Amino acid sequence: MTGSRIIPGMRYRDPQKMIGWLGEAFGFNLHASYDGPDGAPVHVQMTLGDGMIMFGPALDDDYGQLVKPAVLGQPVNQSAYVVVEDIDAHDAKAKEAGAEILRELADTEYGSREYLARDPEGHLWSFGTFDPWVPQEH
Repeated sequence: MTGSRIIPGMRYRDPQKMIGWLGEAFGFNLHASYDGPDGAPVHVQMTLGDGMIMFGPALDDDYGQLVKPAVLGQPVNQSAYVVVEDIDAHDAKAKEAGAEILRELADTEYGSREYLARDPEGHLWSFGTFDPWVPQEH
């Protein structure tokens, strides 16, 4: 087994566009993309370090009745936290790519350095240096 056993899944209205945007803004790499009969992606896997996300198009199918894409400008009921080593460079790259920064890069009281961004389709992403896998002093 490599990578994380927990892999967030989401829906996007334009998964093809998001493949490029998530790579440019947040540094994700395309792991796999499976296309439907029309050539549009129906299942995408992207990685960042040992982590992975999976996403597909917003469809009105059985799964789509349960999982909806984010609505830009509206609150969401979940977000992803991603551990990055060079948070300052990551923040600069996200800004350069046009990510909407909702909480500017700052140091936290628990020793992390973090920022919060929204992607073009409304999903929230927290990026920081806090690594919950590393034992913390209490």
